[in-house]
Parts: sequence; structure tokens; C-alpha cells
Amino acid sequence: MARYISKLPSARFAETWPRHLALLGSTGSIGRSALAILERLPGHFKVEALAGGRNTRLLAAQALRWRPDYLAVQDEKSALELKRSLEGEPSFRPEILVGPPGYAGVAALPEVDLVLSAQSGAAGLNATYAAVRAGKVVALANKESLVLAGELIRKECGRNGASILPVDSEHNAVFQCLLGSPPAAEQFAGSAGPVGGESLKRIILTASGGPFRGWTAEAMSGVTPEEALAHPTWSMGAKISIDSATMMNKGMEIVEACHLYGLPAADVEVLIHPQSIIHALVEFKDSSRLAQLGVPDMRIPISCCLGWPGRMDSGAAELDLAAAPALSFFRPDEQNFPAPVYWRAALEEGKGLTVALNAANEVAVDLFLRKEIGFMDIIRLARLTLDNWRESSDPDNMEDVLCMDAKARAAATEYAARL
Repeated sequence: MARYISKLPSARFAETWPRHLALLGSTGSIGRSALAILERLPGHFKVEALAGGRNTRLLAAQALRWRPDYLAVQDEKSALELKRSLEGEPSFRPEILVGPPGYAGVAALPEVDLVLSAQSGAAGLNATYAAVRAGKVVALANKESLVLAGELIRKECGRNGASILPVDSEHNAVFQCLLGSPPAAEQFAGSAGPVGGESLKRIILTASGGPFRGWTAEAMSGVTPEEALAHPTWSMGAKISIDSATMMNKGMEIVEACHLYGLPAADVEVLIHPQSIIHALVEFKDSSRLAQLGVPDMRIPISCCLGWPGRMDSGAAELDLAAAPALSFFRPDEQNFPAPVYWRAALEEGKGLTVALNAANEVAVDLFLRKEIGFMDIIRLARLTLDNWRESSDPDNMEDVLCMDAKARAAATEYAARL
């Protein structure tokens, strides 16, 4: 029986304006889009904290615009650069926090009621977990948080009353189909009801197919980073663009969906949909299907989460169905793009394999972007890491997750040297 990962945000949260926001990953694609939405809605949000990795120039500009009391960066060098960038504003002296403890600190600030977790990669897990343990409403764009620690996050949501709102376009589409109106949402997230777990048959995630849809593995052997970054429909950061090209992202989204909606992997289907107009579908036991449609613009799911349970002006273009291209759908090519198969197997077998697969992929993508390995070596490195994994059980706590992650990264780095 399907059951959502958390309770939905409280009535008090729904009625609270302005909302006090901590934005983790403010200098990335999701963070910049979120701030663009806030620009359209003056007075609706108070930005309490911004975290921006090492892009101190952009973070300083964002800080001067939004005047948060807290900023977080990845290391001491970045903190010094940021401090220097702000010296010309003597009336503005935010506290600058550093590293994973700093990110976790801003995620758990008592004055914050909404955390947008938009860091890239496994680095986002620590802050997401801190926000959940602090009982926050978490607009979750960091898919690795659920891939690495989905069950731990589910348990912490139950203990601390945290709420998860999915920002990822496909999972937000499922969320809108299942939980689009608050009464139905309460039924699904609470006890099973007619709109809840007992009536849900499956969910269907769509995928554009990336820039190499229809290519063979042989044809992709010479792909360059520049070619792989040229996504046909979405504007995204480098890491997720490469994951889209390999279909790794779709495998991760299968794992996410299982953790978010309490489903077995067999009940999560993937269809290739090159136009990226339908983002996901939900099928019920009566064979009825609901779909969420929109232009491929991340401001739509971001605004859905920021404004829950209401709707806000996202700034995205309207979908003109009369002018849109014909919609087409295809089965995934699992022979040339086996990544989703790997993710299904890792989820079903357990033993920390999703942690290992994510670590291997992050190592491989970094090496590929630096032109140290080939495009198809990303898949080879993932397969080698899975085949040689020797853990006997899933992680029981965050310390186990981080230990497994470090072990898998070391192994993947060693295997990469042999490619």
C-alpha cells in the first residue's frame, strides 16, 4: 500500500506569510530560478539564509539583494573571499558559516520554516537531514538525499514532524496528480483512502531521452562533455545534464519515487517522452490516468513547493497545446542506456548498493567533465563498483551512509585508474 514519505505541511504553515526561507544551493540552477520567483512576489518571503558553495561572486550579489542574516560556503577560502566582497557594505554583516556543519546549521535555524534543498550531489544530504531533524518543511530538489538515505529520512519525518515537498519535475508532477487538493492530500499522506494508497496502481515517470536518444553504445564512445551538456529540452546544471545523457538521473528518480510514495520498484515505470511536456502520470486501479503537463521550466515545480498549498505566479511561459509539437512516447532502450536497470537492481538488492552506485556515478561524472575518462566509462565504472560491492546490509544511520559513500568513492577512483 502506497504511503507518502511524510505528513503534509500544517495548516499553520499554509497560513504563514511571509515565509522564512533558507535556500541551500542558491548559486545553482534551482537556486537562481527560486530567487527569480521571489522577485515576482515581493513581501511573500523573508530570505533568512543563503548557501552557495564556492561561487562567492554570485553569492555576494544575492546576499546584497536579499540581506539574509546567514550565509554558508563550502570552505574557509570561500568564506574569506565572500567577506571581502561584502566589505563595501558596512551596514550588512551576515554571519558566514563554513562547510557541512555550516550548511546543516542554516538548515536548522529556528527562525526558518521552509528550507529549499538544492545543493548538487551527495553533498546535499547532510543539510537535508538536518532540516528534517529540525522538523522543517523541506522543498527537496536534492535527489541524492533520498537515494542515499530515503528510509532514514522517512523515519525522521515521522519522529520530528518534518514535511517533504518534491521539487524534482517528475516527482512534483506525481505529487500534483495525487495530492493536488489539500483534502485528497491529507487522505494520501495519512490513512489510506479512496485517493490514497489502495487505489494507486503505478506511477509513470517521463524522460526526454537526453541528447543521445537513439544512439548506440558504439556511437556514444566518442562523445565529448560539450556534446553531453547540450540537453535538448531542459536548462540544467552540469552534473544533472550528464546524468540525463546517461539516463542515470532516471534511475535515481525511480529510487526517489519509491521512497517518496512508498512503492516497490515494479510499480514505477519510465517512458521516453522527447517533448518534455508531460512530466509524469499516475495510474489508478480503475485504469484511469492523470497527467501533469507544462513547459519544461523548473520554475513551475519550484513555485508549487514554495507556495503550497496555493499556486503562485512562476514566471514560466504558458503551455500552448495548439502550437505544441505532437507528443510521442517510447520504451527506454535498456541495452544502450542500462543505468535505470542498474538502479532498480541496486534498490531491490539493498546492502547499500544505491549509496555505492551514486558515489561511483559522481566520481565518474567529475572525471568525464575533466576529460579524464570517456562518456561510456561512466556506465562501466558504475558496473564495476556494483559488481565488487561487499557490504552485507543497508546503512542503519547517517554515519553508516557517509562511511559507505567514502568507501565507494575510493573504490570507484581506483577502478577508474584501470579503465
